[in-house]
Amino acid sequence: MSALIYLAGFDVFRPDAIEHGRYLKSLCARHGLEGLYPFDNEVPTDQPAAATAELICGMNIAMLRRCTAVLANLNMFRGLEPDSGTVFEVGMAVALGKPVWAYFETTDSLRELVPHDANGFDAWGMQVEDFGLPRNLMLACTWAGSSATVEQGVEALAKYLSPA
Repeated sequence: MSALIYLAGFDVFRPDAIEHGRYLKSLCARHGLEGLYPFDNEVPTDQPAAATAELICGMNIAMLRRCTAVLANLNMFRGLEPDSGTVFEVGMAVALGKPVWAYFETTDSLRELVPHDANGFDAWGMQVEDFGLPRNLMLACTWAGSSATVEQGVEALAKYLSPA
């Protein structure tokens, strides 16, 4: 049985989300993994929006509980941080003891991404952390590894999960 990989990311908001999900799942299959994409779930369309949201949340959490590991798209989404839903999924996976492999465009540090003054404060007067990590320390200190692209991430995760 191949390892089940939950494919976390804001990719579900793309206009080609279904096709992209198929691509991600095919990448996993090429490396002996089985991708679990949120759109694999059957969601009824005849419910109120709040009920649909709760159903989707529950189904995604069930997938996270079933998976072996998580491959997370931590690229910037609608601003200077990764998608909050993806970050939640990463945190849940870590809490469940499941390895997370992140992928995102390469940067040296979070401070490189966030505009700040000479004292390290952003436009809102908040300190921009300077730990030399490419994402917030709560992400960077808990993932099993990271790659620059999804293709590299799937390959690296497959190696990480394979018996020594």
